[in-house]
Amino acid sequence: MAEPIELIHLANELDLGRSEHIALVGGGGKTTILHALGRQLGGRVILTTTTKMGSDQDGGFSIIAARDFHPADTDTGTGTAENGMTDTTTSIAWSRVVGNKAYGVTKEECDRWAKLADYVVIEADGARQRPFKAPASYEPVIPDTVTRVISVIGADALGRVIADQCHRPLRVAALAGCEPYQRLTPAGAAAVLLHQRGARRASPVAARLVVAITKVDDTNRDFVDELVAELESREPGLPVIPIRNYPTPRR
Repeated sequence: MAEPIELIHLANELDLGRSEHIALVGGGGKTTILHALGRQLGGRVILTTTTKMGSDQDGGFSIIAARDFHPADTDTGTGTAENGMTDTTTSIAWSRVVGNKAYGVTKEECDRWAKLADYVVIEADGARQRPFKAPASYEPVIPDTVTRVISVIGADALGRVIADQCHRPLRVAALAGCEPYQRLTPAGAAAVLLHQRGARRASPVAARLVVAITKVDDTNRDFVDELVAELESREPGLPVIPIRNYPTPRR
């Protein structure tokens, strides 16, 4: 089975092109991955969300307002930001902050930014800090220009009761083919991850799916190996990246 990697090596493992538009969906640490990619990717990088996140979740990056980009320049790919963003800057972009909530941007804004930045990385849905989920009918919100969809599942969801560990447990159970008070098996998780109403929901046709399994450690390694085997047998060639457990960021 694939040996788990350290989070600091994620960008290399993804084998990204020189310009990519990445959407993060699912549960189990999307914001941590968002910040990690912001530190690992080179060039001009914009981190953002099409939903909302905590206003303290800026990852230490400079915060820019979506309105600061010059929309008139986006058609030529020569747009700039009034706030001094350079060719080697990573910034996090929100539309507004209200109290402890930071609100994201529209799909259309993200599509325009694909011409202004080397990489745009988007947190495209929420999971209420649960390690796994199945999306509602109105989510995730993925821009048309996205080239990679990284579906995240926390290994701590495997072998646990769906109703206790998963966001939208009824939807997870329906796609997994079981009841919400049953435990999430690797086969059930694979079914959700590969379903068109699961991790692939709202994904652009040309976007490549990657599965990232976070929080892998000795206590769940057998479940993770089973999940990797299930995914590889159901869809040979699908990139599956197990990531070793990492400390939970302080809030």
